[in-house]
Amino acid sequence: MSKTVEYFMAPASPWAYLGHQRFVAIAKKHHANIELKPADIAKVFGATGGVPVAQRPIQRQEYRLAELTRWSAFLQIPLNLHPKFFPVSGELASKLIIATQQEVGAEAGLSVAFALGRAVWAEEKNIADSDTLASVADSLGLKGKDLMAHAASEAVATDYARHTDDALAAHIFGVPWYRVDGEGYWGQDRLDFVERALMA
Repeated sequence: MSKTVEYFMAPASPWAYLGHQRFVAIAKKHHANIELKPADIAKVFGATGGVPVAQRPIQRQEYRLAELTRWSAFLQIPLNLHPKFFPVSGELASKLIIATQQEVGAEAGLSVAFALGRAVWAEEKNIADSDTLASVADSLGLKGKDLMAHAASEAVATDYARHTDDALAAHIFGVPWYRVDGEGYWGQDRLDFVERALMA
């Protein structure tokens, strides 16, 4: 029987961006289902003691940059350490992902999620801007304006709130976060453990 992985993420997270393609490949390799759950990371941070990058001690900020540099080089995924549009609200981008899931399907939602991370971290795009989001969707062969219209719907808002509530109920405090058989794994550097869980 195939397993299911709950995948909590935020489209502006560099770590979700770096880990996304590997995670999807691992899930496909093991015929696992992915429940993609974009969540309000600001609300999660507020409830669990997390703070925005700019408010962290300089030592933590410096180490974060060092790790991003290492992982970007190791994975050969382009990443600008100081993108023009970061920090940025991820709410509208998250709602675009959810709208895509609802209107097109899970596979398209995953493609949009990665494209939004790339937009922030490699393409200097503002994912809080509705026209930019529509353009990103268009670049994937989707109907960007239609999806952005649906992103404003109550159905999308309900799912976004539910994903955030699910994250809080599962004691999640950062993204990306993967849950297999009720056990959580925080960070793209834990994907080896995610794969082992799928093999168990």
